[in-house]
Parts: sequence; C-alpha cells; structure tokens
Amino acid sequence: MASTSSSPEKRTIGTSERREQIIQRLRQQGSVQVNDLSALFGVSTVTIRNDLAFLEKQGIAVRAYGGALICDGNTPATEHSVEDKSALNTGLKRGIALAAAEMIKPGHRVILDSGTTTYEIARMMKHHQEVIAMTNGMNVANALFDAEGVELLMTGGHLRRQSQSFYGDQAEQSLQNYHFDILFLGVDAIDLERGVSTHNEDEARLNRRMCEVAERIIVVTDSSKFNRLSLHKIIDTQRIDMIITDEGIPAESLHGLQKSGIDVLLVKQ
Repeated sequence: MASTSSSPEKRTIGTSERREQIIQRLRQQGSVQVNDLSALFGVSTVTIRNDLAFLEKQGIAVRAYGGALICDGNTPATEHSVEDKSALNTGLKRGIALAAAEMIKPGHRVILDSGTTTYEIARMMKHHQEVIAMTNGMNVANALFDAEGVELLMTGGHLRRQSQSFYGDQAEQSLQNYHFDILFLGVDAIDLERGVSTHNEDEARLNRRMCEVAERIIVVTDSSKFNRLSLHKIIDTQRIDMIITDEGIPAESLHGLQKSGIDVLLVKQ
C-alpha cells in the first residue's frame, strides 16, 4: 500500500502577531501580495486585505493592486526584548530617569509604565517618601522592592515575557478605582502626526487606560524613538503634557512639540 504524506498544519496565530509578521515581510521585501500572505497564514484574502487596510491607516503601508508597498521613510520600529533594550542608550535613559524621579514629590501618586526607562526611574526612587506607585512592569516592581517609602501597587494580569509586563482585563480593571497625579509612559515610537505607539495591542489598550486615570501624562523616551511608528497607537501626541528626552531629538520634532504646547525637558547626551 502506498503511503501518503501531508504537509504540517499551520500554527494558528492572532491578528496582532500576523500583522507584525506582515510588517517584517514589508521591511525585508518592500512589498507583499495578498494571495501569498493568505496562503502563508492560512487565512482568507478578505482577512489579509483587512490587515493591509489597517497598516495603511497606521501609515505603515500603501495598498497597491494585489498587495501593498511599505511607506518610504516610515519603516516601523522593531521590538527588542527587555534585555536587549537595557543595553541600548543606557546613559541617556538614566539621565532621563533622574529628571523624572526628581519630579516625584511626597504625596504623589504615580504610574510607572513597563519599560527600561521607567525601570531606571524606579531604581532612583529608593529614598523617596510618602509616594504611591502602581506599575504593570515586573522589572519595575522589582526595582522598587527596597524603596520602603514607596507603597507599591501592581496591576496584575497576564504576563508578557517579551516585555516583562502584565496586561489584560484584570490589569485594566485594577486602574478603574484610582486617580493618579502622574503617568510616566514609556514608548516604542513617537510621531508628531500619528501619535505615540507600541508593538503590542494589549499593552496599547492598557496604556490608554493609564492615560485616562492620570492627571498628567509624561512620556519618557530617548531621542531614537522619534519619527518612528509601531503597529498600535496609544494616544495622539497632543494629549501629552510633557516629554523628557535627550538633546538628540530631531529639530523638527522639538519645534513641533513646542508649537503644540507640549513641555519638553531635555537632558544632556
């Protein structure tokens, strides 16, 4: 009897991961085809067209006949692990973190978003007193362990190991009964026209909830994140109250932020 063979089944992936993989193919090839992506991911051409429409709306791709092209000059930022991020621009992040930590006074209630810059802020809060801090970052919480004058709250939720952050309904619901003075928001990308964005849909949703319960939104980011795009938008740039960054910020970005009435605090490189 002749034996038969079958190709291995495709692994089912979520919408967010599929779109990230489409972005990677756009970056590598410059263009993609609907039929090719449909076969690759085992989904309908309608689903792929919806993905490409979403990427076009985000300014990442331009749809063309039968597929899409990547937007020139708008290559989306690539997500690195927390370990990799920790090794990038460490000196700048610590300068930004010091400026942020000095803004936190006794009696303040703050949110520290997950991330390596907010981790550095947490490290500098060891001697702070009478502060309440909530975070969704496991590394941030660990950094606050020895800060005896800081009451630490965790969002809880599902752990995303890539970013060492918690997300999901539990994390979002944990914020609803609180009001905070300041949110220190770390970002993967920031563009004046398209806003602040990040790689993960669930993290973006949680970040938006954080913005809703904070009196002031302060973005902490080194200058390499400007004029970049990630897949999932958090908020419009105009909703930011302050940005703490370094002197390497592009001149057009600095002028655009100041023109929009956003305070910009620059730390030396």
